[in-house]
Amino acid sequence: MLPISVGEDIGEMMHHNAPRCTITLHKAPFMSSNLFIPKTCKHCGNAFTARTTVTKYCGDTCAKRAYKARKRQEKIQATLTEDMQQQKQVVEVRNPNAVNNKDFLSVTEASQLIGVSRWTIQRMIQQGRLKAVPFGRKRIVARWQIENLFN
Repeated sequence: MLPISVGEDIGEMMHHNAPRCTITLHKAPFMSSNLFIPKTCKHCGNAFTARTTVTKYCGDTCAKRAYKARKRQEKIQATLTEDMQQQKQVVEVRNPNAVNNKDFLSVTEASQLIGVSRWTIQRMIQQGRLKAVPFGRKRIVARWQIENLFN
């Protein structure tokens, strides 16, 4: 059964009659805001009249679009930050200062020191231009041999 109105004014009571219950409903009075603040929408840039001091957007559509754009930017920023951290870790692993202090270098470290690929160092060892000593599973090259390549 539909509610029966007792009065027409805002704030007056309404009664809801159901077969087994009687519930009294109160109409909530509308907020009495007399503010009319001219603003510009943060999303679309159109002028609008705000009824509160915290309103940023001209309507629900602009608010939703701005939210979606903000979330998209947060994802992009998180990805960029993650990539920067990964690059920083790679730079730390390939720190040339650690190679500069060693007297004996692995093939990978020798390639980083000169700035060539590992395979170039391997070819130089096979050609006899560099002498490498097997050390476990690695080959070790003396630093002075690399320096003699350029003298």
